[in-house]
Amino acid sequence: MTGAGMITIVDIALLTMLCFTAIAIMVLRHLFAVAALTGAFSLLSAGLLVALDAVDVAFTEAAVGAGISTVLMLGTLALTQRREHRPPRFSLTALLVVIATGGALIYATSDMPAYGDPNAPALKHVVPFYIEGSQNDIGVPNIVTSILASYRGYDTLGEVAVIFTAGIGVMFLLGLRREDEDDEGATRRGPGRPPDAPKPGGTKS
Repeated sequence: MTGAGMITIVDIALLTMLCFTAIAIMVLRHLFAVAALTGAFSLLSAGLLVALDAVDVAFTEAAVGAGISTVLMLGTLALTQRREHRPPRFSLTALLVVIATGGALIYATSDMPAYGDPNAPALKHVVPFYIEGSQNDIGVPNIVTSILASYRGYDTLGEVAVIFTAGIGVMFLLGLRREDEDDEGATRRGPGRPPDAPKPGGTKS
């Protein structure tokens, strides 16, 4: 088997696992399992991006999607129930919209250049611009760094701002929960009694 055939098999296998993971996320009602599967989905996406030679995007997907986002979702679960109470409902309209959108995307790929084609517009015009500009205009020897930090710096800044805002939001919610628990504990103990004080007429437990 040639190297190209092996790469195709790996791509198909990763894509198949992505589809099964997405279906499981839609079907499951256990939120902890859903959060874990979303992390697995991000890891599979990172693996698929590595197979497509987009290592920089794969690194971002693994760090943000499988790492930070999963931690934030698990932290949010501390404020909610483990299971989704609303029963799933089948919507024929939503299914038709998804099928139509997927069909349109698949049809659009027929107009794209072949994978790895040296005559593709991106390789003929965009890549030489970045290679030359990274050294002459930016002065950074690492092309990936110059693209992320300069050419698409605003996009990278926006991604960092989104993750930072999500993290602050989860920390704020967790802080409110602790305050509510402290208030409830003080109400049960009564005013003026320390947390470990014995109850009236009883011994300290």
